[in-house]
Amino acid sequence: MDKEAKSNNPWLPAFIGLGSNYGERLTFVQQAMQLLKDYPGIEVVECSSLYETEPVGSEYIEWFVNAVSHIETNLSAKELLNVCQEIEKRLAQLSGNESFAIYKDTSEGTIKSRIIDLDILFYGEEEIETSYLKIPHPYIERRAYALVPLLEIAPDLRHPGLNKTVAEIHDELVAPEQVFLYGTRDICIDL
Repeated sequence: MDKEAKSNNPWLPAFIGLGSNYGERLTFVQQAMQLLKDYPGIEVVECSSLYETEPVGSEYIEWFVNAVSHIETNLSAKELLNVCQEIEKRLAQLSGNESFAIYKDTSEGTIKSRIIDLDILFYGEEEIETSYLKIPHPYIERRAYALVPLLEIAPDLRHPGLNKTVAEIHDELVAPEQVFLYGTRDICIDL
C-alpha cells in the first residue's frame, strides 16, 4: 500500500492483534507497533501491555508474545489488512527471513509461519466476511491471547455478532490457554 494514499472514509475505531513466536519475539511485536504508528490514516490510541501466551495448536513449540493495539483509522478494512500484511512482510525482510512472510497452507500439512502476525480483531461495529477477511476475527471468543490484552484496554468493547462485551466473553472462556504478563511466566511457573 502506498503510504501517501488518502482515504475519504470516516474515522473508525479498530483493534489490531499482534503476535510473534519466532526469534526476537518481543522486538518484532514492538517494531510492528511502531510501524503501525507511521502509517497515514492510522492513529494509535492505546497499546496493551505485552503478554507471553501458551501456543494454541500442536504445530507451535515456542510461546508467543502478544499485544493488542487500539487504533482510529480512516482506511477501509481492506486497506487496513494491506497495511498489516505489508508490516509482516517488511519485518520478515528486515530480519533476513523473507520466507516467513508467506502464509503457508496448513491443509497441505505445512505450518503457518510468520515473523509477526497482525490481525484485525475488530473494525468499528462492522461484521465482514469475504474470502480474504473475517471481522470480528474468527474464534476470538475462544482465544485468551487476544481477549486478555483486549480486556486490559477495552473491557466494554462489544462484539457485534455475539452482543457481549470483551469482559463477558473472557469470563465465559472454557479451558483457555495460559497468558502471562511478559516477563512473569517463569516466576509464576516456579511458585
